[in-house]
Amino acid sequence: MPKADLFESPDYYLMDELLTDEHKLIRQSVRDWVKKEVSPIIEDHAQRAEFPKHLIPGLAGVGAFGPTIPVEYGGAGLDYTAYGIIMQEIERGDSGIRSTASVQGSLVMYPIYAYGSEEQKQKYLPKLANGELMGCFGLTEPDHGSNPGGMVTNIKDAGDHYILNGAKMWISNAPFADIAVVWAKDELGKIRGLIVERGMEGFSTPETHNKWSLRASATGELVFDNVKVPKENLLPGAAGIKGPLGCLNQARFGIAWGAIGAAMDCYDTALRYAKERVQFGKPIGGFQLQQKKLAEMITEITKAQLLNWRLGVLKSDGRATAAQISMAKRNSVETALSVARNARQMLGGMGITGEFSIMRHMMNLESVVTYEGTHDIHLLITGHDVTGLDAFK
Repeated sequence: MPKADLFESPDYYLMDELLTDEHKLIRQSVRDWVKKEVSPIIEDHAQRAEFPKHLIPGLAGVGAFGPTIPVEYGGAGLDYTAYGIIMQEIERGDSGIRSTASVQGSLVMYPIYAYGSEEQKQKYLPKLANGELMGCFGLTEPDHGSNPGGMVTNIKDAGDHYILNGAKMWISNAPFADIAVVWAKDELGKIRGLIVERGMEGFSTPETHNKWSLRASATGELVFDNVKVPKENLLPGAAGIKGPLGCLNQARFGIAWGAIGAAMDCYDTALRYAKERVQFGKPIGGFQLQQKKLAEMITEITKAQLLNWRLGVLKSDGRATAAQISMAKRNSVETALSVARNARQMLGGMGITGEFSIMRHMMNLESVVTYEGTHDIHLLITGHDVTGLDAFK
């Protein structure tokens, strides 16, 4: 029988005073849903490496798909702090479930909203918002990860349609996605975005197996073998690498909040365990080295919470820069990894079991530190921003 989810959110600097009543109401509804629907089943699904598809309607129900998309297209029209809070609460449950929501909202709905035609917005966004359609995002290729501009996936003009060839890998949601927002080079070498639909001849999505990380998330490839894509499926507002990078900024923002959700869960688990676990005649939380770990965890979590909150304000105001988002993504994931590893040590041998969430978070975060820009790439983005000197080439 699953253990009860006893999570209590750490708020050492009274961050709740910076949130609106609407923010807190949204957080409570998502937190309640995670406790009821995700926590009881997630360990079993992770052990079996199976994505819990039955959660999709619930994710849509709590507004996790495109919460910042305007209401007229099926979104909730919320600000970016609300979006961050939703991602934080979902990743507190599991990074893989948050990945599904991030991809749907930031990497599928956002490009259609930002770069798509009015017809594309009306056709796809409402159904993506309610989970009737699920999407994925095709940028990373087998030979081009951190250098997406080197992609070889391409389109050729064939009259009333394009012929798409190439392959993408490490694609969350790919095995079950109904549509894919795919980035490919046209005959002039310009990167363009297209909406590829399942069922188009020559389009397949083989699943990726044997993952030690994000085991409750569905990952796959996108393979395009002379796929005919109607010209009306081209995103008219995106030309060049700025198109996909704009999507990644949306996703990285959500990850910055989400990773701290995982950190908060590990901290809360370790704190509760430290108060209950008795060794040498007293709770282990009474020993100096354990208190050091807990004190460092809550300090770093608090710093990240403040960074994320400020970023949310800037993003809602349209003032957040790509470099600021990079800093927050890198900081949050680094913090979460450190918190998870220290929390695991505090639980001793119990920390590696599925009875607690910590080891699952640890493994998941090893993917989160790599996707949407690796730890090192985000360091270089910050370095370039402060020096004006490009270290990428």
